[in-house]
Amino acid sequence: MRDRIAEKIRSGGAIGFPDFMAMALYDPDGGYYARTVAQVGRGGDFFTSVSVGRLFGTLLARRFAGYWREAGEPEQWRIVECGAHDGSLAADVLAGLAELSPEAFARLEYVVPEPLELLSERQKHRLADFAPRVRWVDSVAACDRLPGVVFGNELLDALPFHTILFRSGRWWERAVGLDQAGDFRWELREIVDSELADAARSLGEAFPDGYETEIRTGLQRFLAPLAACLDGGLMLWLDYGFLREDLYHPSRVTGTLRTFAKHRAGDDPLADPGSRDITAHVDFSALAETVRRLGGTNRPPVTQGAWLTRLAQDWLLAQEGRPDHALLRQFQTLTHPGHLGRSFAVCESTFQPHSGL
Repeated sequence: MRDRIAEKIRSGGAIGFPDFMAMALYDPDGGYYARTVAQVGRGGDFFTSVSVGRLFGTLLARRFAGYWREAGEPEQWRIVECGAHDGSLAADVLAGLAELSPEAFARLEYVVPEPLELLSERQKHRLADFAPRVRWVDSVAACDRLPGVVFGNELLDALPFHTILFRSGRWWERAVGLDQAGDFRWELREIVDSELADAARSLGEAFPDGYETEIRTGLQRFLAPLAACLDGGLMLWLDYGFLREDLYHPSRVTGTLRTFAKHRAGDDPLADPGSRDITAHVDFSALAETVRRLGGTNRPPVTQGAWLTRLAQDWLLAQEGRPDHALLRQFQTLTHPGHLGRSFAVCESTFQPHSGL
């Protein structure tokens, strides 16, 4: 992967960080997510809510079954999971739905958009027991409109982003070039992309020299086809991030860009591309603005701990009689502020059915 990116730079000059990141993470021939080794879990590079156990998916299934009832129990409905990794969360959600609401499960189409063949093969193996309910697509553009749910767990943080730097009273783009030894290096260049220029300008100029941060300009391109496949429904993103005033606070001088490998965080995304995850915190304000432009209505972001606790009220009451201690430990890990409860937020949006006009 390193040689292929370097050749791209040699042939066309320095590239924007979104291009570097897209190749490093998503290229089918050597990208991080196309590797044969597992990325998620104790033996991988990072730990997610899915790694805790099946309870996370079961609680999500409760929310989705609740949506189905709120929508009037439609004859057909759909769940779209973006960033399904090896299919473990899908399996937990589907098992939870089958137990909680067999009728909703029987009417469900569970869609997994997955362009990487290696991942889709893993998912098909993991979800073999649910094969009649699951459909794989390269893009949701292949889907007609149905009432349903679009969701993703720790996906938005890995969408490609620009990196910018404030110097001498103005913003510059940090592009990726090569030094004389052929190693990757940062190169400052004027911002020519109009979307990036507008987004950087909106941040203002009250920043110290050398201030670095990240901006995603592709949110609308990512979310628009997902919203278009909903004939009314719910959009749900669970991730780490901040509202704009916190994400771009002048004291956050090095931004939020991080890499992860073997459960260790790093700050050099140019090192050994394809071997590590690359992330940056989500701008929840930009997410909400994009959803509004697409016709959705946002609820304020809440911590994962608060959201899951509210969702689990009935389940928690049932545990008082005959507690399942293993599941209660999972719940504590998912919700406790010292574990995952405060690290992640839940951004929930609703869309009205199309009028057909």
